Amino acid sequence: MKRIKHSKVKNTGLVFELLVRQVASDTMNNKNSKALRIIKKHYNSKSELQKELKLYQTVADEKFISESKAEKFVDAVLQARKDINESQLRRDKYNLIKDLKANYIVEEFFKSRVKNYKLHASTYKLFEYNSADDPKEYVLSKFTLIEHVQTTPKKTANMPSLASEHVDVRILASKLVVDKFNEKYSKLSRSQKKMLAEYINNVTNSVKLRKYILSETAKLQNTISTLQSSVPSKVIKIKLNEVTNLLTELGKKHIIEDKDVLTMLRYYELVTELKKIGNK
Repeated sequence: MKRIKHSKVKNTGLVFELLVRQVASDTMNNKNSKALRIIKKHYNSKSELQKELKLYQTVADEKFISESKAEKFVDAVLQARKDINESQLRRDKYNLIKDLKANYIVEEFFKSRVKNYKLHASTYKLFEYNSADDPKEYVLSKFTLIEHVQTTPKKTANMPSLASEHVDVRILASKLVVDKFNEKYSKLSRSQKKMLAEYINNVTNSVKLRKYILSETAKLQNTISTLQSSVPSKVIKIKLNEVTNLLTELGKKHIIEDKDVLTMLRYYELVTELKKIGNK
């Protein structure tokens, strides 16, 4: 009997976490994100990768109080994994790995520490298990999942920390961008963090992101119009009128680009500065 060897590069959930972190870093550093293009290309709604990713995410997010329910849940996930087209999944992973190697130094890419690494590794081992593998590893991996799922979820504060934003099951949210991200960008306003979270959460759901930005552009226009009266400079008032016009155009866009999200972050910063003027 052979051991079940964990492969980081073939671990759908782990690769996605690292890509999401890279998207966050690229966005905040005003870089054209290769990671975002990779996510959109490979983790689309029609891919077997996306189907497997949902299972990784479900294991990470679901909680049950009783051990029996937790065990039945894990069994249901493993059964669902059998319904995935294995040959197509292998092709999807091959193409994903090919893209990773073309855009990153793979050894460096996987150096980042991941909070739920053991959970991802155990999930991978269960998904890849076959009759020739060591059953002891299967049992140990399964209990790792059961123990995680049975854990009572911690209550989070009501606050605008990026790590505590709601997670859409279809896309792993910024719980994955996590602690270092919040620490590094702690000076972001609540609105900026919310915008960034929506962007990361919906990298493969452009319709939802577009609706959110449409709503936010209207709010920004109203806020800027209200605060405009406190601005003493006529030149600045003219510029603010131009900004409201630009927001109107942004709200009409059918396809949201990376630069549009950065533009929104800057407009939130503008509102913050206008409020400071009004308080003087």
